Amino acid sequence: MPAWEQQEVEIEQEVLHVKRTVEQELQKVRDAGRGDLEKMEEDANFDEELIQIRRRIEKATNLLQKGLVEREKEVKLLLLATLCREHILFIGPPGTAKSELARRMSMVCRGNYFERLLTRFSVPEELFGPLSMKGLEMDQYVRKTHGYLPEASIAFVDEIFKANSAILNALLTILNERLFDNGNKRIPVPLVCLVGASNELPESEELDALYDRFLIRKIVRQVSEGGLSQLLTGVAWEDDDVEQAAEGEASPVDPSIDDEEEPVLLVEDLEKTRRKAIAGVAVPPTVIDLISDLRTFLQNKCEPPVYVSDRRLVKAVAMLKVAAYTNGRSQVNEFDCLLLTHCFWQRTEDCDKVDDWLLSQLSVDDGAKQVKYLLKGLFARACRAQGDAQKCAAIQGEILQVKALLSSKVSALRNTLGGEFASIRKHLWIGQDDAEAIVAAISPLMEKNKAAVEDLLGEVLVLEVAMSRRTEPHILAELLPAYWADFIRNGPVQR
Repeated sequence: MPAWEQQEVEIEQEVLHVKRTVEQELQKVRDAGRGDLEKMEEDANFDEELIQIRRRIEKATNLLQKGLVEREKEVKLLLLATLCREHILFIGPPGTAKSELARRMSMVCRGNYFERLLTRFSVPEELFGPLSMKGLEMDQYVRKTHGYLPEASIAFVDEIFKANSAILNALLTILNERLFDNGNKRIPVPLVCLVGASNELPESEELDALYDRFLIRKIVRQVSEGGLSQLLTGVAWEDDDVEQAAEGEASPVDPSIDDEEEPVLLVEDLEKTRRKAIAGVAVPPTVIDLISDLRTFLQNKCEPPVYVSDRRLVKAVAMLKVAAYTNGRSQVNEFDCLLLTHCFWQRTEDCDKVDDWLLSQLSVDDGAKQVKYLLKGLFARACRAQGDAQKCAAIQGEILQVKALLSSKVSALRNTLGGEFASIRKHLWIGQDDAEAIVAAISPLMEKNKAAVEDLLGEVLVLEVAMSRRTEPHILAELLPAYWADFIRNGPVQR
């Protein structure tokens, strides 16, 4: 056999050996991802206490939305706000069950309930209680707060943006610091969640601080045409219920809630769960970067800019921790960030901007371009090494870091897709309809992304095996022809 034929056979054998080794390594990565998925399904991080809390949350969800139509999202957000000790704002027309949800929430928690409708002429006494006559006789300016907002656990304030300056200062302190200035004393208030409602967004700048106090904001719409038949036939109305509806009530309070022998959710349990979540759930750098990029996008790239305060950022991260903890996880993941759609908007048209941006970031991996660029540099160095043992070992060490990064990405994508988006479909705080819409939007892009990352990992493995065998440049050209063409085209002529 001529020498040149012998050389071609050796090159072909070397290339086949490298490709077989790479395929075996890829299979190991796939098997590892499958094992991670099985382990994730078997070893859910639910202790007995958390299981009980989840059962109570699910029971409360069923009770709150019983008899209501197309209010699953509002119910889940109200429960999440209560669990986080945050406040929620419902924006929508009258008769859409905004006050009904607040009343049911107070019955679920068995907390003191306060409700008031504000007008431009409302006075502080309507919210905080009348002045004490006996106190005035003793030169003390104190209020009798029993039965008013300072002693409520769950409160509902309708047309909240009609609050005037006489009400605003005290209301802001109650909402944020949970304190009330009564005379010369500042007393703590037991408020867990205040449900604000309005037919319109605030227009005056003096209301911006009040608007920012509501971490979760939800636009409540009328029942759709598809749900009208269920709305009109699903509830048996009594005469008293019709009278309530005629007076502006959206629907009767479900008596089954009040018939519970014990509270479904204790206020003490809510606070305990929140504290455990804040202390025990980690926020990985990827999530921090995602939130930071979202804020930059909203404030610098949207027109008009969408302001997100530092306080809102901190509270939103705390909310994500609670969401992750109640889903049995020890750290926040990117899918939890979908809840930020209800936190980071100022005007109604901003909701779609936040939603679209989050979905695009969850389904596209911009880091692949950086890895591709890095791999081109490693390939060029491998060619210049020309089989030198020391240089090949140094390059192989850098390749191992890239390999670990891509392997973790492949495993994460395979787990998400192989688990049929269980992190979204089984998410405690994402409604079923929303979950299906999210999956339909991101699954094609994630499939494409997975294929691209696996191809990139295959190229990294080819280079790793080649360096372990101290492969010559002419064989590297056969293994990775596209990289070789780029190396020849862009590399200095003298090299």
